[in-house]
Amino acid sequence: MRRILRDLDGVLLATTVALIGVGLVVLASATASLGGPGQYLRTRLFHLAVAAVALVAVLAVDYRRWASGGRWLYLANLALLGLVLVIGVTRLGATRWITLGPFGGFQPSELAKVALILTLARHLADRSPPASVPAFVPYLAHVGVPILLIVAQPDLGTAMVIGAILLGMLFIAGARLGAMASLGGLALMGMPFLWSVLHDYQRRRLLVFLDPGVDPLGAGYALAQAKIAVGSGQLWGKGLFAGTQNLLRFIPEQHTDFIFTVIGEELGFVGAVAVLALFLIWIWRALRISAAAPDRLGRLIAGGVAAMVVFHVFVSVGMTVGLMPITGIPLPFLSYGGSSLLAMSVATGLLLNVGMRRRKFLF
Repeated sequence: MRRILRDLDGVLLATTVALIGVGLVVLASATASLGGPGQYLRTRLFHLAVAAVALVAVLAVDYRRWASGGRWLYLANLALLGLVLVIGVTRLGATRWITLGPFGGFQPSELAKVALILTLARHLADRSPPASVPAFVPYLAHVGVPILLIVAQPDLGTAMVIGAILLGMLFIAGARLGAMASLGGLALMGMPFLWSVLHDYQRRRLLVFLDPGVDPLGAGYALAQAKIAVGSGQLWGKGLFAGTQNLLRFIPEQHTDFIFTVIGEELGFVGAVAVLALFLIWIWRALRISAAAPDRLGRLIAGGVAAMVVFHVFVSVGMTVGLMPITGIPLPFLSYGGSSLLAMSVATGLLLNVGMRRRKFLF
């Protein structure tokens, strides 16, 4: 055990702690106009305690053993996603949460991402890399059922994350690029059907992304205010608790989906780059662990986690500056929300788990 602990990735762990620390500071500012940060920070500390216990629990058991229960994990994941549609609580027009009484709400779709990384890694590790479009069918079915349950909530953002995880893990598994390109072509052909099943607010978000002037006081309002907030921070920012867009609540959900706008406005370009640098270090360590994993299963698990975080960061940051459509995707470790923090802590535990059991260092 001591030998295994010596291989614990201290850089990844330290970067995770740094991101959480930045999140606490920014959250205090983002909630100052929402009745004071006290309640939010107390709840966040409770979330952190639960997340820390989960990380240690995941770390204590060999990742191969976690993956060996993949069938039951997959079924439990489907059961929870189905339960949301039956007894879930509706907020902001979406039914994504199961209430836990005094402990708040739980969002199963967040943990579904990590569950699918584990189960999909087991699925891919046991078979040859897919070399044709028909060979992708079992993996598309693997993620297709959870995606349908998530889209029904509706939660298009999380469905997109799972799609990104699938593509990243197929690439790491060695799938032929030509076959993946053909799969992408088929997906593009299905876009008209996707448009027909989108909700009205989702269509408006996509239209506003293409032309922000279409609905500046409606669907385009959040995007316009986010751009103003990030741009007004200039080089050094306005200072913590001094962001006008934040404190005057021009930005909706500034403590969750749009928390990067608070960073851009109050910490400026320098602060935003520093936060992005922390994410780059985190992702680099995840890819390093994937490359040095002792087996195919570990490589796929670590690669899936890396793909998930890359997509989260790119979309969450991109939507605040107009590079991506607005979706409800949290910024890992920073956005307020217990389910997201728990999922990211479990994912980090899996990464550290794989890294501790590598047989040799890559660098």
